Amino acid sequence: MSTFTTARAVLRATRPRQWMKNLLVLAAPLAAGVLAQPDVLVRVLGAAALMTSASAAIYLLNDVVDVEEDRQHPTKRHRPIAAGAVEARTGVAVAIALAVLAVAGSLAVSVDLAVVVAVYLALQVAYVSGLKHEPVLDLAVVSSGFLLRAVAGGVAAEVPLSQWFLMVAAFGSLYMVAGKRYSELRTLGAEALTRRSLSLYSDSFLRFVWGTAAGVTITAYCLWAFEIAPPSGTPWQTISVAPFVIAMLRYGADIDRGAAGEPEEVVLADPILLALAFLWLGTFTLGLP
Repeated sequence: MSTFTTARAVLRATRPRQWMKNLLVLAAPLAAGVLAQPDVLVRVLGAAALMTSASAAIYLLNDVVDVEEDRQHPTKRHRPIAAGAVEARTGVAVAIALAVLAVAGSLAVSVDLAVVVAVYLALQVAYVSGLKHEPVLDLAVVSSGFLLRAVAGGVAAEVPLSQWFLMVAAFGSLYMVAGKRYSELRTLGAEALTRRSLSLYSDSFLRFVWGTAAGVTITAYCLWAFEIAPPSGTPWQTISVAPFVIAMLRYGADIDRGAAGEPEEVVLADPILLALAFLWLGTFTLGLP
């Protein structure tokens, strides 16, 4: 196998489609109305790139650890490491290099950002090493990855993080992760029993989790929108509650029919959900200072 072919396979193993999750780094500075400032934008984009490097390292490590399980999975068996296109030792070596790059690079931005990146890596390594097989803890750790991305953006931009913003990020992440597990359970059916992370749950429990998380997310978002809405003029943040809730319900319908196994693909493949996302973003940003 040529070096170029191996490099392409390694790149695929870092899951480029999932890099869009790192756009969460933009959330806090965008909400604070400082993202357009050139110095802030440079730091935040740098933080997004570093979180992409860190998450890519975890994807590689996870695929090395799960290689035998993935080979029994109907779709994951096509991943480069499971398919044999990338050797396990190569995956580990690249993962270590990407993790070191992420921590070292974040130090160039700020010590606080380096701490956030290091905590992210530590939690995700713990997940890959065994927490993925612990009920509820696995959901919490995966959700923490989304939350830490949002925190990284606030730290890079040096903006204070609202308690309600953190609640939205935390429980919104849990909503998506529980929905992903539920969709996987419904899609795999009996084959889910071969996946320890799925055999831990029943569909009724996961329904309870994503329903509870959705309720908390909507409540926290309303409180956050009311908190930052201007005292006079058009309350755009308050108006943004409507498209936000409708989008949550639309995504909930995707979860319910077992179609939310890959959240980023659900959003991109559903034009109505995508339109709701842009409508929400537009109404929210209209009220920014």
